Amino acid sequence: MTISEHGLSLIKKFEGFKATAYLCPAGIPTIGYGHTGSDVTKSDVGVKTISEKEASDLLRQDVKKAEDAVNRKVLVPISQNQYDALISFTYNLGESNLASSTLLRLLNQGDYEGAQKEFVKWNKAGGKPLLGLTKRREAEAALFAEV
Repeated sequence: MTISEHGLSLIKKFEGFKATAYLCPAGIPTIGYGHTGSDVTKSDVGVKTISEKEASDLLRQDVKKAEDAVNRKVLVPISQNQYDALISFTYNLGESNLASSTLLRLLNQGDYEGAQKEFVKWNKAGGKPLLGLTKRREAEAALFAEV
């Protein structure tokens, strides 16, 4: 499976576009639609800029990592909406968090409803709940429920 345009829009909405490199709430150098990596460093913060087109291209490249993870880790049939919700979750939190999550364990046991309820538990950065993450997890859970 691959992410839909609706799924990409969800990620863009919650990541927000930032043309200039910044530190995310977890202190990681970030640019565009939540892009991180060796090409964005602390010395780039406040200096390096990209266009929205470049940010969208980076997002599509970065989403492929989340797609690979979800395609490998999810062992049960899922709908496009469920897939898109899982891609947003994994894009934001990373493959290791998906892999170790109760959400994935429940999903792979066929407990779709239980898995859907797990999204909202992943709303913290630096150990503290963030309103933006809470809203994102609620949106992902709602999308996941739209089979």
